[in-house]
Amino acid sequence: MGKETTSPDGFKRALASLLGAENLAKISRVRIGLAGAGGLGSNCAQFLVRSGFKRFKIVDFDRVEQSNLNRQFFFAKQVGRLKVLALQENLLQINPELEIEVLTEKIAENNVSTLFDHCDAVVEALDRPDDKKMVVGAYLYSGKLLVAASGLAGWGGSDGIVTRRIRDNFYLVGDMESEVSPLCPPMAPRVVIAAAKQADIVLSYFLQRQ
Repeated sequence: MGKETTSPDGFKRALASLLGAENLAKISRVRIGLAGAGGLGSNCAQFLVRSGFKRFKIVDFDRVEQSNLNRQFFFAKQVGRLKVLALQENLLQINPELEIEVLTEKIAENNVSTLFDHCDAVVEALDRPDDKKMVVGAYLYSGKLLVAASGLAGWGGSDGIVTRRIRDNFYLVGDMESEVSPLCPPMAPRVVIAAAKQADIVLSYFLQRQ
């Protein structure tokens, strides 16, 4: 048996064997904007990295808390750290050749329309419905791929988490009804299903483009 390589080139070759060198080169050029680095954003980011995407801009002002560890791509030793920096560290453990720009800034009406100017896709991964609507409103007619989520709290009924194509460049993932509440908390299985569906939309969209 040959010696297994752990170099970035080894990871690249493994992905190329699955996707093909041309497809891998295509998605390696795509720049993904992540609006939020919590349950959706952190997990979607790791799935995109594992799929071959290399260029990211991640915006979030929050810090890792113990209550995040049940569903977000962080570890106990990272509690208290800024989420964008902890996530950057974890993603680089998968592929050290990533290009990741991080911004510790709250996404608000006065900056949302320019935060992802240079991105090809925007993944909405925020918690509050009003913030979700704000991001969608800012990028719906931008020409960029926009992937949002609504309704992924609780447990069970995961087949209800579906993908809806609203426009050619706008997709919405979720069951559209299960909002987070004390009786319907965010749990890993449904959150990760939604994040994986968001990542799959991004991957499919750019692989199908000429």
